[in-house]
Amino acid sequence: MIEVTKERPEGARAGPCTIDLHFPGEHHIPSDLGCVHSVADSVALVARKMGFRPDRVQYVKIAVAEAVVNAMEHGNGLERRQKVVIKVVSAANALEIDVRDQSQQPFPSAAIAPSGPPNLAERIADNQAPRGWGIFLIRSLVDEVEFSSGTQGNTVRMVVYTDR
Repeated sequence: MIEVTKERPEGARAGPCTIDLHFPGEHHIPSDLGCVHSVADSVALVARKMGFRPDRVQYVKIAVAEAVVNAMEHGNGLERRQKVVIKVVSAANALEIDVRDQSQQPFPSAAIAPSGPPNLAERIADNQAPRGWGIFLIRSLVDEVEFSSGTQGNTVRMVVYTDR
């Protein structure tokens, strides 16, 4: 297990959302979009310390950011008092990241069903909604992804292997 503590540099002022994440552990983050980068950066630091290639570290960072934004917006309705729970577990050859919202509504099956790539030409022509590409990105950037719903909310479980 890798223990990572992300701290603010000395003299740094608190931003819109200051989070000191300590891994391993479970963290409850307010549904505030200002927190997304701090969470993604913290998980990317774990991936770097585990020896992931730089491109894979970026994949982890983007996938985590997408999952956190989805949990905040779609699961928690951007209600700051609703938390997003982040759990990161590092193993010898894999990094597992769980992102859970506090929604009482399960994932809509259409939202999480595997689908083909977004149609960029349709989006540019303004014939397709600008939103809704997050799950496609997550599926494309991690090695395993699982969506589950329960009494405590909806969880996106992502696994990324160090040797791929």
